[in-house]
Amino acid sequence: MSETNFGFQRIPEEEKARRVRGVFDSVAGRYDLMNDLMSLGLHRLWKRFAVLLAHVRPGERVLDVAAGSGDLARAFAARGAEVCLTDINRAMLERGRDRMLDDGRLALAVQCDAERLPFPSSSFDCVSVGFGLRNMTRMEAALAEMTRVLKPSGRLLVLEFSHVWKPLQAPYDLYSLHVLPWLGERVAGDAGAYRYLAESIRRHPDQETLRAMLEHAGLARVEFFNLAAGVVAVHRGYKLG
Repeated sequence: MSETNFGFQRIPEEEKARRVRGVFDSVAGRYDLMNDLMSLGLHRLWKRFAVLLAHVRPGERVLDVAAGSGDLARAFAARGAEVCLTDINRAMLERGRDRMLDDGRLALAVQCDAERLPFPSSSFDCVSVGFGLRNMTRMEAALAEMTRVLKPSGRLLVLEFSHVWKPLQAPYDLYSLHVLPWLGERVAGDAGAYRYLAESIRRHPDQETLRAMLEHAGLARVEFFNLAAGVVAVHRGYKLG
């Protein structure tokens, strides 16, 4: 599938890949603590909502892309799904896998690039990506790959930071551009990693643009749900059967 320019701000691919690797190598050990602090614990509710929207049933196969520390994967497994985790960062993938094992659940964990998923087409009933899409070098290619590995009528869930309600833009910018790096320095010892986080959110496509990208990837009935006044959005689409 050819790529389409959707008009959102980009940075050079090699530079983005380098920065993303550095960020997650740096923050892996404090990733969960920082998620709780910077979202005031709300990320747990956002993930729970995304899992509910997935309508996963026992025995279904779920692929969690950019799984990180495994919150979504663990929630899907608790619903009886057969879960596979992928992440391009080895430290994060190992953390997610180990948390699954701590739960007494087995899961396949595969280190790979989301733009080149090592799975046959039509392999999964559901594919999810939580707070990882904006870090992918070529989002359009990654979305096409996620769609490829979905079974016909399977669903893709994208949980991601998005564009906040305009009246809240100024205080949100103050928080993301100043408070987040301060927290990153005090807690994770890396202000730069969380400065990158704020920058990546600002560059990420808005809700309508991402919906168009999902449709371009081959998904139908695409809809999105704003959470926290658009700070976060969940997009859901179905692979054409």
